[in-house]
Amino acid sequence: MSAETSVPRPREPGLDISDSDLFRGLMSEAPFAFAFFDPDGRFVRVNSTFTELTGHPVELHLDRQPAELLPADLTTLIETALRRIADEALPVTDQRIRTRAENGDTRHWTVSFFPMHGDDGVVGTALFGVDVTERQLNEEVLERSEERYRSLVESQQQLVWITSPSGAVAEDAPQWRAITGQGLEEYLAHGWLDAVHPDDRPGTEEAWREALRGRTMFEWSYRVRTRASGYRHFEVRAVPIIRHGRVVEWVGANTDVTPQREAEEMRGRLTDQLGAAALRTARLQGATAQLAEALTVEQVVQVIIDVGRTALAADHSSVALLDLDRATLKLISSGGTPDTRGEEIDLANPNVMTMAVNSRRPVFAESPDSLRAQLVDAGADEAQISGFLAQTDERAWVGLPLLAAGRALGALRFSFTRTQKISQEDGVFLEALAGQCALAVERATLFEREHKTAETLQRSLLPDRLPVVRGLMLAHRFRSGSRHVQVGGDWYDAFVLQDGRVAAVVGDVMGKGVKAAAGMGRIRNAMRALALTNPPPAAVLTGLDRVFEATEEEEQVTTLAYMVVEPGTGEGTLALAGHPPPLLVSPQGVGLLHETEPGTPLGWATSRKQFRFCVPPGHTAVLYSDGLVENRKRGLDAGLRELSSVVAEAPPEVLSSPNMLLDFLVDHMLSGYEQDDDVTVLAVHVPPATKSD
Repeated sequence: MSAETSVPRPREPGLDISDSDLFRGLMSEAPFAFAFFDPDGRFVRVNSTFTELTGHPVELHLDRQPAELLPADLTTLIETALRRIADEALPVTDQRIRTRAENGDTRHWTVSFFPMHGDDGVVGTALFGVDVTERQLNEEVLERSEERYRSLVESQQQLVWITSPSGAVAEDAPQWRAITGQGLEEYLAHGWLDAVHPDDRPGTEEAWREALRGRTMFEWSYRVRTRASGYRHFEVRAVPIIRHGRVVEWVGANTDVTPQREAEEMRGRLTDQLGAAALRTARLQGATAQLAEALTVEQVVQVIIDVGRTALAADHSSVALLDLDRATLKLISSGGTPDTRGEEIDLANPNVMTMAVNSRRPVFAESPDSLRAQLVDAGADEAQISGFLAQTDERAWVGLPLLAAGRALGALRFSFTRTQKISQEDGVFLEALAGQCALAVERATLFEREHKTAETLQRSLLPDRLPVVRGLMLAHRFRSGSRHVQVGGDWYDAFVLQDGRVAAVVGDVMGKGVKAAAGMGRIRNAMRALALTNPPPAAVLTGLDRVFEATEEEEQVTTLAYMVVEPGTGEGTLALAGHPPPLLVSPQGVGLLHETEPGTPLGWATSRKQFRFCVPPGHTAVLYSDGLVENRKRGLDAGLRELSSVVAEAPPEVLSSPNMLLDFLVDHMLSGYEQDDDVTVLAVHVPPATKSD
């Protein structure tokens, strides 16, 4: 028997393969399993390593068939290989088999069969087996790692793709194509960029090219077209795989971040809605505060216009009040309203304001088409509607009824030069604004009515003219605190007594409105009656105290300065009831405040006193209310000092004319201050004696 294999090797000098000792030594020490079979398939030789594969000792194998002592799977593998070699005389290689050792461990082998050729052909078959258990275990570990990686990627909804070093698609990405709907040929031809949203593609492509040039990590986000023709948001990260300083491929992973983006957008919308709600609330609070300070309808209208411009960004604002008797809306502020004729709007003439008043509901027209449809439903003429829309730049309209306790007071109109989406929240804000405006209009209307009544009453109780008396000149000035504030209780009077002397008085009934004016009228009439009966100032004030206790409320405070002066000489007497002292102005411009006890207001239990008060010829006595010297920024004491000093600034011609003097004092004392009270001033001037006198 020859030991030659199917691939003969040259014999080495001095080495005889037939040397049995040498052959046994090689086989016993070889790290691989070896077995030799004769042509009948019987074991001829095996080494000890082969016994690890079979689990039987060497001697048990010799001259036996594999089926006699080996397991069925190993027997089948050996017999199949022996038959193929007998038929084809070709090697059978890399056959895998798994065995179990005595300790229970599983071993993995790779076995190969080679025909042994002799002079007469194949004389036997040699089996060589290699223990590949460690390699098999490594492969299993690697496979498990790949499975874990694949599961992790799939669980994170990541789409993995690979490109060549130049960025071209290198292999299929089934997950990517399952999302995008791209066919394999399409994907391989055009790549992943073809599925990116057209708006995102230029920036994405430029960033990808930049990463390719710089061999740096590519991180980007874009929208990807899906199979359903929608778009989803993806974030991508791709890294270059570098070997020996060269990029061999790029590996990228796309993560679907659509849920996060949608959540962010939802949070953004909620934040915007909350911010808008807070802004609307702040604007409504601001408008309410401004409306609360508005006293007259004119002031309310101005606030409404300002709110329309600032809070609503309206281009035009209009306010109209309802005249039920005439069934019209009277425009208080037209605001450039082009769909009205004149200052009055007939309620039968359809527009956003009349529709709001007639229906008692807001009217929202977000576009010209919306306005046209609503006006047609209200009975407006098509030609008039077309003419109006053709001549105006307005493109959206809001009409709001002004309702107080369900009663219509008028309407507001806001318009915009662009179409305007009116959300439900905007509608709630506008209705709340209209409610506040209605309350302000109602309050201002009542105030103006009361103001007008009180002012008429006050004017009627003041003398139309002062008496003309030889040897005495009288002058007065009355300046209301503001035409927007309620009238007060300031009053003045001057009249001739039965003995020829002149009584002069300035009083102040604290408070505002009709109540103060009525109180002033009662005190003035009582004072006249008492003075004509018993003219001394102390007696008059004592009588007024009794009248006050009988007719006025305890909390009412009334002060006055009352003097009686003799024409020509200026001799007189004075009594004060809690009132500022009179000012005596000399021809030289020296102003002196009369030093006397101020007394107490009327109705207070006290012993009234009167004092001598002389107005020498050429001098002027000035009686005044506290509005001349006192205001929010200037106290009474400071005002009295300033009054005395102002006189020194008057030129000579002013000092000799009581009318000019009063104008000078009022103008200078109010200069630089906001007038917040009525100012009443009465001058008693005694002309200098002449030679004829």
